[in-house]
This record gives sequence, C-alpha cells and structure tokens, in this order.
Amino acid sequence: MVMIEFAPLRIPLNRRLETAAVLQWVFSFLFLAQCCMVLYVLSVLSGYWHCAALYGLWLYLDWDTPQCGGRRSAWVRNWRIWKYFRDYFPIHLIKTCDLDPGKNYLFGFHPHGILVAGAFGNFCTEHTGFRELFPGLTPYLHVLPFWFRFPFFREYIMSAGVVSCSKRAVAHVLGREGGGSVSVIVIGGAAEALDARPGSLILEALHRKGFIRIALKCGAHLVPVFSFGENELFNQLKNPKGSIVRTIQERLRKMMGFSLPIFHARGVFQYSFGFMPYRKPIYTIVGKPIEVEQNANPSAEEVDKLHSKYLEELTQLFEQHKAQYGIPQRDHLIFT
Repeated sequence: MVMIEFAPLRIPLNRRLETAAVLQWVFSFLFLAQCCMVLYVLSVLSGYWHCAALYGLWLYLDWDTPQCGGRRSAWVRNWRIWKYFRDYFPIHLIKTCDLDPGKNYLFGFHPHGILVAGAFGNFCTEHTGFRELFPGLTPYLHVLPFWFRFPFFREYIMSAGVVSCSKRAVAHVLGREGGGSVSVIVIGGAAEALDARPGSLILEALHRKGFIRIALKCGAHLVPVFSFGENELFNQLKNPKGSIVRTIQERLRKMMGFSLPIFHARGVFQYSFGFMPYRKPIYTIVGKPIEVEQNANPSAEEVDKLHSKYLEELTQLFEQHKAQYGIPQRDHLIFT
C-alpha cells in the first residue's frame, strides 16, 4: 500500500506563492495553448465572431513575427511571479567568463529535461540575473514553430522572448549587425526529453549538427551551456529503447514534432504523486565561447570539425563542475 505524504498545513506564505507560480507555469506549458484555441473557436461560434475576425486578420498580418525576432515585453519578463518561480527550485545562472556584447552567440542548452525549466527561468525572465551577468546581450529562446499556431498563446510566449527555432528565425537573431544577440537552442529537443529522469546523463547531440552549420554561416560564437539538476525535477515511466512505450512515443514524435514523456513527480498539497516538479536546485553553467569564423558555405568536414570541438568543450564544462553539484566522478556524459 502506497502511503501519501501530505504537505504540512503551516507553510510560510512565500512557499505557497512559489508553488502557485510553478503550478501556473506547468499549466501554461501543458494546457494553455489548447485552452486558447478553444477560446478562439468559441468566440467564432458565439456573438463575438467579429472580434475573432479582427484577431484572425491580425494573425495573418503578424504571422512572420516569431521568425523575425518576436515581440518581447520587459513588463512580462519582470513579473514578480517569475521571482517566485525561480525560488521554488531554486534556479541559479552561473557564468564562467565574460562575453563580448559586440558579438552574437549561439547557446547550446543541455539537457532538455521534461519541461526545460532552467532555460525558461534563465532566458525568458529577468529574475536570475542574465542582464547583470551578461550586460549588452539579449537572449532569445527558440522553440518549435508549432506553438506559434495557437491564437493568443503565441502572443504570451513571444512576450517572454520566445521565438521560432526555424532556420530563418535563428539566422535572423544571429545575423544582427553590431552583435548583442543570443540564440538559445535546446539541442537535444523532443527526442532527449524521452530520456529525462533523475541521474540520466544521456544527451541527444552526436548527430545534431544543424546548429553548427548555422553558427558557421552567421559567424556566431558557440557557447555550451549545461544545466545541472534539470533531469532531477521529474520521474518518468520506464521506456527503454525497443520497448512498446518507447516505440509509440517515437512514432508520435515523428508524426507531431514533439514528444510525450509520461512523467510524474509531486502534487500541490501532497508529495507522493502529481505533475508538479520536485523542489530540486537547478544550476545553469554558461561555458566559455568557441570562436567561429563566418563561412557562408561550410563544407561537411568543417561542420564535423566544429561539432567535435563543441562536444569536447561541453564535456570539459561538465567534468569541471560535476563534483560541485553532486555527480560522482565515475559518471560521464553519454552522447547519442
């Protein structure tokens, strides 16, 4: 018999607010897009069809904005709710060296985890100190273009600095003259989320070379980023490669473009089960830049060489810091 561990009744208000902040974030990640679509359809079918028509016109005229740098809002990024979101885990952003604001950078973020909490907290809000640590730089988190097809939801995520991960969108950010732009790409993507569980060090990076090619074409410096604790936030149903569960998940990922990990952690009022992440600290380490010379037409050999260099630097970043964040010396990154 499984015993349910309930949260104590007497909890400081700040802890309650932290839980509420993360609850709304999890809801937004999992269900807000669908709710926005339902709201739009209902407005079309009801007496507010004229409002829906006006928004539809706006959507048509604004369709390319996620490909062209988005439309961020300093007000949204500074919402106090994100401070409570940060403190729930808590999330820490740590730099290893200064970055020249006169250059453009491509941050390769690892690992994906289940809901990419570290990437969101550090690069879509102003409460972990990015602006102070890297003055003159503006981060853009790239996500699947799929999410920008949902009415209203697209406006919300763009306000946080989220843009499309299409080649055009990444090239737009990294091609800005004068530097100061940072493209943040979660390299492992949906495939890596299927291996996200406590203790996992599996990174889907061995054959991911598109970001290398675009960095070469734009002359953007590559920066490996490793987020310790990202995989500790949720448990996931066992799904080894070759299993029925994994086979179904892989087929759905190829069909829809995103994965469906079957995850669980804790609840709002109890600690035994639910979709709330565990309160585990996240330490996002930003490594040193790999200088990249612009090459409008890189060869396969040049891409492979830079890709190998990137994986070496990522491995070195991980090895240098793993003991500090509780990872045994015998454990190493596994590239697939």
